[in-house]
Amino acid sequence: MSRPKLEKMKLQEKFILTLNCGSSSLKFSLYDVNSLALELSGAITHIATTVGTFRIKDKDDKILRKELKFYNSQDAAIQEVLHWLKLNQHKYPLAAIGHRLVLGGPHRHDTEIVTDELIAELDNYIYLAPNHLPEEIAAIKLFRKAFGELPQAVSYDTAFHTDMPNCAKYYPLPLIYKKEGLMRYGFHGLSYEYVLSKLTDVQINKQKIIIAHLGSGSSMAAIKNGKSIDTTMGMSPMGGMVMSTRSGDLDPGVVLFLLKRTNMCVSDVDELLSHHAGLKAIAGTGDMVELLKNEPIDEKATEAIDLFCYQAKKFIGAFAAVMGGLDMLIFTGGIGENSAAIRERICEGLEFLGIDIYHKSNHENNRVISSIDSRVTVEVIPTNEEWMIASHTQQLIRNELILQDYEKTI
Repeated sequence: MSRPKLEKMKLQEKFILTLNCGSSSLKFSLYDVNSLALELSGAITHIATTVGTFRIKDKDDKILRKELKFYNSQDAAIQEVLHWLKLNQHKYPLAAIGHRLVLGGPHRHDTEIVTDELIAELDNYIYLAPNHLPEEIAAIKLFRKAFGELPQAVSYDTAFHTDMPNCAKYYPLPLIYKKEGLMRYGFHGLSYEYVLSKLTDVQINKQKIIIAHLGSGSSMAAIKNGKSIDTTMGMSPMGGMVMSTRSGDLDPGVVLFLLKRTNMCVSDVDELLSHHAGLKAIAGTGDMVELLKNEPIDEKATEAIDLFCYQAKKFIGAFAAVMGGLDMLIFTGGIGENSAAIRERICEGLEFLGIDIYHKSNHENNRVISSIDSRVTVEVIPTNEEWMIASHTQQLIRNELILQDYEKTI
């Protein structure tokens, strides 16, 4: 299938479908192609693990469908979504589809139309993201097969960090590995981009900002003059902060130890560091809500929470140092947006940086949670990666139509 030729379409009452494939989940949303207003959102969870939930909610958060079912693979989950979309295409006709991709290799950054050539190149970079790219590419292929020539686009989660300085981007290893694509890509870029879109130009261009995307996968980004200058995750989403089931940064000797002193192979180590490490390894669960609930009776829960907050403090201090100060700290992601207790414990002891949060505002989940005397503004801004994908897809298909009109005139 070659590059699709976009036809002049009647875009009234058409929608952009966004897809976000995880290792055990599939999230999708429909946005009005003109206004980018959310029409509905859905997700299938716990794919190939336990009994999953297929849930669809409308723009008012009303549940349109909720079904418990075991999905033995991501393909099975995708077929479920495709079936629902086909049944409801008269009500929700699609104008385009936007996919989130974890990365596109060292040279692909901008949102682009899916072509056979692009898929072939992405296949060549599976070794850079073996836990994510295969499922994401498989999803693209299935949706292309189902929706024919409907324009589809990919947005890369690493694009936001493209302009990081070399000292933050590259590892101190021989050049041959850099040529193979070994570098610090950084992730959660769509989330960071969305959060920045909620700030004023003055805030973005003149301030030193740290955004803490805290969830089951957690990272932070140091942003100066609107550009990412450093981030906690590196070549893969396993690095940086300790996470729900991921180890975060480790001494390279730890990996060598596991390979040399146990019967583990490379895939075993990958499985351990991605799915059985982090908070789960310490306390038996990586769910922060559960950890906070268990803390009064479980010292392991306290240990896990303390480590999470300790590492968050450490990265905040490090990023403030490399930026030469700090003007704004923003919390986002599932934990960052919803856990006042974690925000408070992270900020406690950072008064020397000018961070002082107001207890009442923090626990009322206000947007601004810093005190009136705080030199650093501390805010809570909900993220929306799916909206960002829809926005990029909308702009791309508009540009493609403009380009095709231009080509007809020359």
